Amino acid sequence: MSMEELNDKKENQRENLEELHVETEVSRTIQPWTKQITVRGVIVSILIGTIYSVIAMKLNLTTGLVPNLNVSAALLAFVFIRIWTKAVQKAGFMSKPFTRQENTMIQTCAVACYSIAVGGGFASYLLGLNRKTYELSGVDTEGNAAYAVKEPGFGWMTGFLFVVCFVGLFVLIPLRKVMIVDLKLTYPSGLATAVLINGFHCQGDKSAKKQVHGFLKYFSASFLWGFFQWFFSGKDECGFKQFPTFGLQAWKQTFYFDFSLTYVGAGMICSHLVNLSLLFGAVLSYGLMWPLINRLKGDWFSEDLQESSMESLYGYKVFISVALILGDGLYNFLKILCFTLINIHGRLKNKNRNTADEDDQKKTAEDIKQNEGFLRETIPMWIGVVGYVVLSIVSIIVIPIMFPQLKWYYVVVAYILAPSLAFCNAYGAGLTDMNMAYNYGKVALFVLAALTGKENGVVAGLAGCGLIKSVVSVACILMQDFKTAHYTLTSPRAMFLSQAIGTAIGCVTAPLSFFLFYKAFDVGNPYGEFKAPYALIYRNMAILGVQGFSALPQHCLQLCYGFFAFAVAVNMVRDFSPHKIGKWMPLPMAMALPFLVGAYFAIDMCLGTLVVFVWHKLNTKMADVMVPAVASGLICGEGLWILPASILALAKINPPICMKFLPS
Repeated sequence: MSMEELNDKKENQRENLEELHVETEVSRTIQPWTKQITVRGVIVSILIGTIYSVIAMKLNLTTGLVPNLNVSAALLAFVFIRIWTKAVQKAGFMSKPFTRQENTMIQTCAVACYSIAVGGGFASYLLGLNRKTYELSGVDTEGNAAYAVKEPGFGWMTGFLFVVCFVGLFVLIPLRKVMIVDLKLTYPSGLATAVLINGFHCQGDKSAKKQVHGFLKYFSASFLWGFFQWFFSGKDECGFKQFPTFGLQAWKQTFYFDFSLTYVGAGMICSHLVNLSLLFGAVLSYGLMWPLINRLKGDWFSEDLQESSMESLYGYKVFISVALILGDGLYNFLKILCFTLINIHGRLKNKNRNTADEDDQKKTAEDIKQNEGFLRETIPMWIGVVGYVVLSIVSIIVIPIMFPQLKWYYVVVAYILAPSLAFCNAYGAGLTDMNMAYNYGKVALFVLAALTGKENGVVAGLAGCGLIKSVVSVACILMQDFKTAHYTLTSPRAMFLSQAIGTAIGCVTAPLSFFLFYKAFDVGNPYGEFKAPYALIYRNMAILGVQGFSALPQHCLQLCYGFFAFAVAVNMVRDFSPHKIGKWMPLPMAMALPFLVGAYFAIDMCLGTLVVFVWHKLNTKMADVMVPAVASGLICGEGLWILPASILALAKINPPICMKFLPS
């Protein structure tokens, strides 16, 4: 080793010790909440939230499957602030130390921002109101009224989001201490994010540098790959996205690798069970069922029908997907509800037996420190109550103006029930890590569609679904972030304000992200890249709520019964059989997506899961450190390429080459 290399090594070691010393000193004295929120933190939050809004919107509009990006957002916050700090120091200025509290604040704000893009209904209940989805649902379908249409608009969408999302921020504030400190709910995702953030600020510089370099390397490669692919995608069915990896016959049934590094990265984040369930659903649908049902053309359905008609094969794809989703959703909804009630009953019995003293004895010094930090800067209860009441009144006035079909008294009843629904959902998520907001929304959809009737049922059901789902989901995400704050010693006030800032930004960036795709690409085309499958699924759920089973094609009802029962049975086997059997049961919710979308993205995600599996076999320690960084780089790189690609499409600049494969 040369003298110069030795000096460099010593310099690096000294920097590491200094950074660790600064972090330790800062950790000893937790800063007040006003100093935990910084200008640079807000700027970085807006940047990360905007990037992830575009990425989430792309995933939502292509397949509807968006992985949990919370850990990725925490990593990106760490990467961006490190780059910021280094740049400021090289410019000769002093830089404020980067604490875990600031990291938590950035992560919370960014997640709140992109969560609006994920759950704002842009690919489901709001898009389900447009004319294209109405036509795909069948213009002659009974219950699918021609006037049950509302085209997407930036103004009304942004207003709707502001009204329904901010209500959710205030609904559970009075129960913050009860759920985090008294009930000690774990919120696994929130806890995992907190552990990761604490690790960033305790592990020293070596692992952090590896993660930063890994992220930047794979981000660059993914971005350049997206740029390279663009040149060969001159027309529909051109380019690497239509590469017949397994032959042309398999390609016709959507079995091919489409070289999407976004979905490979998503597969690295999702569990092996999710990815294998997707593949199983793809093989069962496009490998077996759809080819067999297509042979019955002329018997089960007319040969003269268009492929996009709900009375043709497409109708079977939609309604069987709905049956799987409803079976899985209803089972898990009832399971979590029962589990929640039993758990609350058990805690009340234990409380009567005076077990509080025993719990206090079990607390460690770290637990006491976390509780003290969490309770020191409280959010007054009146803020939650006044905020909820005022915003509910605004919502009761505004929503019936936006959607005249949804009467004001339905909105009043929804907001009376919302606190109890939000509590049940947040409590269940704290125990199981499952945010069931979409299932609460589906229940509201069916109830409102049935109550309102044929004329207004579709619009009322879809709008009411968005109202309940948004309130319940935002409340759950906030409580999950409170768990992260509790574990990282971040002030609840800073956390709440970060969530509010992120929600406000998301209510603007999410519609902008949506219109970036909606104006540049053919969104909702069942044979294009941006299929938006859930828009069609949600509209047909509303039609079912209005019309009943007469909307189904021939023999489809029997198949739907079978798949609904299959979804329930699979869940029961997973829950009640021995672990060695239950662990192999697929997830019906994941299986349902390829039934409608196709097999190609399931192959991408299974490649991601294979990479993670092999990496863990070769070097588990390195995989634990690097998988989140590599996956985030792959997702963000190709995801960011969407911005220039959309601008080129809007400017009518087309790729110069069409690469297509034909039989010889």
